[in-house]
Amino acid sequence: MSTTAARPAPDSPLGKLMAALPRAGTVEWIGVRPARDTAMVAVESAQASTGGGLTGDRYKGGNGKRGITLIQAEHLPVIAALAGREHVAPETLRRNLVVSGIPLVALKGRRFRVGGLVLEGTESCDPCSRMEDALGPGGYNATRGHGGLCARIVEGGIVRVGDAVEAL
Repeated sequence: MSTTAARPAPDSPLGKLMAALPRAGTVEWIGVRPARDTAMVAVESAQASTGGGLTGDRYKGGNGKRGITLIQAEHLPVIAALAGREHVAPETLRRNLVVSGIPLVALKGRRFRVGGLVLEGTESCDPCSRMEDALGPGGYNATRGHGGLCARIVEGGIVRVGDAVEAL
């Protein structure tokens, strides 16, 4: 569901179910990629600009719809298993934030806080063909359904490893 797709009324039974989250999440890893075809660089914190992206990331000056990308930590072992690997490092999947403890799919189409940022989930972050090189044959399909979430930066600020991720 994109942010333009109809959402159930907040007071409807489905709207109430979709709004209920069991707990806040946590930022486990942050990465930026300075240029196309370069490796991700892990950082402990990053500055994010409203409507833009993370300082030091190649998407910083983009249109904002994909200002920041997130992937769920709980999906990393699933991707590894589906790709026939022991482990998949966060930088392999080329997402900016790895978060745990909160279902990212529940943040699609809504606003949420990550540390000092306010983000809005815009769309699923589908894998690209580079997953074949990163994970081997079948890598693209191993990440399908587990690619995470793209988000627009509504309020810029600083995000740090260990920060909370909470729906607004």
